Amino acid sequence: MIREIIVVEGKDDTTAIKRAVEADTIETGGSAINNEIIRRIALAQERRGVIIFTDPDHAGERLRKIISSRVKGCKHAFITQEEANRKGDIGVENASPEVIRQALEQVKTEFTGGDPEITWADLIDAGLIVHPQAAERRLKMGKLLGIGYCNGKQFHKRCNAFHIGKDEFLAAVGKIEE
Repeated sequence: MIREIIVVEGKDDTTAIKRAVEADTIETGGSAINNEIIRRIALAQERRGVIIFTDPDHAGERLRKIISSRVKGCKHAFITQEEANRKGDIGVENASPEVIRQALEQVKTEFTGGDPEITWADLIDAGLIVHPQAAERRLKMGKLLGIGYCNGKQFHKRCNAFHIGKDEFLAAVGKIEE
């Protein structure tokens, strides 16, 4: 049984989570989240902790940002669009139980404060921005680091919000260059 309550977008996501692990969920009802759901998530965070596990698309990322800005200290689970794709439909409900378990094993906790360890220059040196294959490299790095895919600015923010250390970052860079 997973201790934290997993926040998902809908019923089909809950079904997919329950096929993979024993856990409780809160469904947001899609990307249109209301204050009542935010209060439930805040209470869950206070009592058991929360893992945000939204779809790897624009609406899912928007929802993740809304929740984490209003409920501090949330954990995050990520899957790639490729792992969540079934016939062009992107969603957690399409991920295999194994992919869901792997994402939950790589959960990251968001922190605020402290000096950033990964700099903008580190991203340039790693070819994650200002590089012909930057998007592809960020996709691979996001999977290796367990922080999902995003644009360069958001990738930089996630590296530091999830306290990705320089050693962990450089090890992942080494793997994508193999």
